[in-house]
Amino acid sequence: MLGYKKFILAGFNFMVNSSLSVSVRALLPLLLAFLGGFSIPAMAGNVILIIGDGMDDNQITIARNYLVGSRGKLLVDRLPLRSAVQVVTVDEENPQRPLYVADSANSATSMATGAITSPGRIGTTAGSDKDIANLVELAKQHSIKIGLVTTASITDATPASFYAHVNDRGCENPSAMVDFEKYAGVIVDCSPDLKANGGLGSISEQLINSGVDVALGGGMKHFTPDAEGSKSTVLTLATQAGYTVIGNADQLAGDHGGKLLGLFSPSTMPVRWHGEDGRSAEKPETSFMNMFHPMLGSVTYPEPMNCEDNPDYAGMPSLASMSKVALTELTADTNTSFFLMIESASIDKQAHERKACGSIGELQQLDEALAVALEFSDANIDTLILVTADHGHAAQILSERTIYEALGVPIHSPGLVARIKTPEGAVMTVNYATNNFVSEEHTGISVPLLSNSVGVGKIPAMITQPEIFTIVKDYLLD
Repeated sequence: MLGYKKFILAGFNFMVNSSLSVSVRALLPLLLAFLGGFSIPAMAGNVILIIGDGMDDNQITIARNYLVGSRGKLLVDRLPLRSAVQVVTVDEENPQRPLYVADSANSATSMATGAITSPGRIGTTAGSDKDIANLVELAKQHSIKIGLVTTASITDATPASFYAHVNDRGCENPSAMVDFEKYAGVIVDCSPDLKANGGLGSISEQLINSGVDVALGGGMKHFTPDAEGSKSTVLTLATQAGYTVIGNADQLAGDHGGKLLGLFSPSTMPVRWHGEDGRSAEKPETSFMNMFHPMLGSVTYPEPMNCEDNPDYAGMPSLASMSKVALTELTADTNTSFFLMIESASIDKQAHERKACGSIGELQQLDEALAVALEFSDANIDTLILVTADHGHAAQILSERTIYEALGVPIHSPGLVARIKTPEGAVMTVNYATNNFVSEEHTGISVPLLSNSVGVGKIPAMITQPEIFTIVKDYLLD
């Protein structure tokens, strides 16, 4: 039976969708404040958690400048609540010692479990390798539906942290569990997590056993190997577990029902935009005389580039379309609350590759997915929307002209630079300089946390990342 508060809000849901919607929406904050002054039974609601992977304020500002101009506002900028989140992580060898830069695995684990762990771990403790209860498991105990949407592999670190437990994020499928070379000689060993050793198996195997209702993203290659101890692929076991499996945008648009697994690319989904002719950030070029002394000669910066459509993106479902389908599926049973995690993953992945246009296009996708979430919350006012990031990343805006230009010496960035032609008719210089290797790294800056009006009064001005778990859990389970 509905509590009084939920009964009243249900009535306002009706009015919000009626001809009185404009005036009701205007009065909604006052109504919620009025209701908050009474001892009315608490109600569980829906939560939509939107994560921009690597989306710190630098990335937001770069995207804002390009997408709406330096005087414009993104939809994410218009949310009524803004807080800051301190990202916390610990050392694997000494879990009492803090580290100051996280990766997506341990930072997403913080949001999914409320625990602080070491980089690379998915839902497990640093050092002791113990499983930590996550939001999917808690939600399932209360018959709350779960959806996960991402532009990465659905087995990638961020989504996996909400349903899986492994000692290394690289153990995404049964063939990547023991002595697997993740990259450049880095070997993954998740043998303690093998089913034969009493573990839960690879991340893809754990997904199909997790009870997640809707999972949409990339990662088909992680479901084609045979499951551990089986002659059937993980994908076959997914269908046996009741999932409808789809693989393209046309199938996404169809009618579904029951559990849904969408795998739209072999790994990470292609990004919407890339640099002109595939260009990424480039190193400023110094003249011959600069070899003899850094104050001699001249410097030439890379030519400005346009952002252009990435042909590989053609035919891909957008993050917004996947989010809309997930909401439709999760609300087929109107008597059940839900938790939906939406990740725009390649803000981070493109920053690793020093590709500013790719990151901008991904942040645009996040803003579009937020529009879908806000439209849903307009008609379902017990829906808490949170927008945040897992960690900071390389990329900062530099001045087009150094303040030392009058000195007449070749002063320039020590990093790599992408000079982006913006729709405002200017050039935006984006710098990458965390290292001198082939891939940029994360940074230790705090990240934003933004919310719709439902979050007002529930979220302090400054929190640590594990507190996001508490905010979500309390709202879902009250």
